[in-house]
Amino acid sequence: MGHRVVVTGLGLVTPVGTDVDSTWTALLAGTPGAGPITKFDPHKLSVRFACEVKGFDPLQYIDRKEARRYDLFAQFALAAAHQAVTQAGLEGRFPSAERTGVIIGSGIGGMQTYEDNCSAYVLKGPDRVSPFFVPMFIPDIAAGLVSIRYGLKGPNYATVSACASSAHAIGDSFHMIRHGVVDAMVTGGAEAAITGLTVAAFSNMKALSSRNDSPETASRPFDKDRDGFVLGDGGAIAVLESLEHAERRGARILGEVLGYGLSGDAYHITSPAPHGEGAQRAMRACLADGRIDPKDVGYINAHGTSTDQGDVAETEAVKAVFGEQARKLVFGSTKSMTGHLLGGAGALEFGVSLLVATGGVIPPTINQFTPDPACDLDCAPNRKVERRVDVALSNSFGFGGHNVTLAVKRWDA
Repeated sequence: MGHRVVVTGLGLVTPVGTDVDSTWTALLAGTPGAGPITKFDPHKLSVRFACEVKGFDPLQYIDRKEARRYDLFAQFALAAAHQAVTQAGLEGRFPSAERTGVIIGSGIGGMQTYEDNCSAYVLKGPDRVSPFFVPMFIPDIAAGLVSIRYGLKGPNYATVSACASSAHAIGDSFHMIRHGVVDAMVTGGAEAAITGLTVAAFSNMKALSSRNDSPETASRPFDKDRDGFVLGDGGAIAVLESLEHAERRGARILGEVLGYGLSGDAYHITSPAPHGEGAQRAMRACLADGRIDPKDVGYINAHGTSTDQGDVAETEAVKAVFGEQARKLVFGSTKSMTGHLLGGAGALEFGVSLLVATGGVIPPTINQFTPDPACDLDCAPNRKVERRVDVALSNSFGFGGHNVTLAVKRWDA
């Protein structure tokens, strides 16, 4: 099995909070993160709401010059990384820079930077394209900036697999540590895709909810009247270490990463495979990778985007993999509150799964108004659930047929 891998730090910047404590408090309270778009004037759009990050001040983490030169998605990544590294007690003193790496996923990268520079090129000419356009836009720059900030010289790259991007990042980091390639990794994801072009694109493909009259109830995974997902921004970063590395430096351990399963649908560019066949294989691979008895799983953070086909396919997949145990666990979607962070979703929901295993409280799936017979598992509808969870899973699925499942275990010192 190789080295055991533990989590020693977590950082979150989300539509319901700008750090771990505020995010977790809001999730347990069932706080909706959706509201009218304020980042730009959305009046021309058919969908005019999203789950924006509120109250984020990049100057808490970077200086004004950096803020002008880093796209918002990279700012979210740096902020979450600062939180995670600080909690891990590693600020300024990683024991071995050469054996610590960074993998940060993003599905799109610097979308606002891309839009702004396309407009400048078309309307004002090529001379008005920013010399910082490329290093602000490319999705890998978040990983690069974090590695530069902390002097980390181990493996360094980005994962780009749509809505599975940051789950792949954490899984790859986990396997690198397990197999002794590195001792520690700073890993997760970030996205800042609430822009006019992105909202128009997802809206035109009928992927987004259109409830402009009631944004706070628009994201309703597993509800019979769901009509699409709500776009969200944010970032989530974790510090992973081998157990030996963490113990040598006396780190406080938050939880243990047990398994990583991944698969491809080979079916359709946007729709899930029938009966969640690819998701089934990812979950089974994760259970096998971690030698996990399905009966030990008490919570699954669903991909649960609030789309018609996706929610049904994932429900069918959980039933197929877990059998009778599917009726005993909580299969909930925090996207009902945070919206869908695209490439950042997997890392955020891995963090939520860790917090569930740590604290023994499961956030609700809000906006459950009309039961859907096809989505009949316990999603903790409109209520938090106090329950000890030994093992939690987190599912992430992306356009193109990318499926990832991560498993995290409650830590017993």
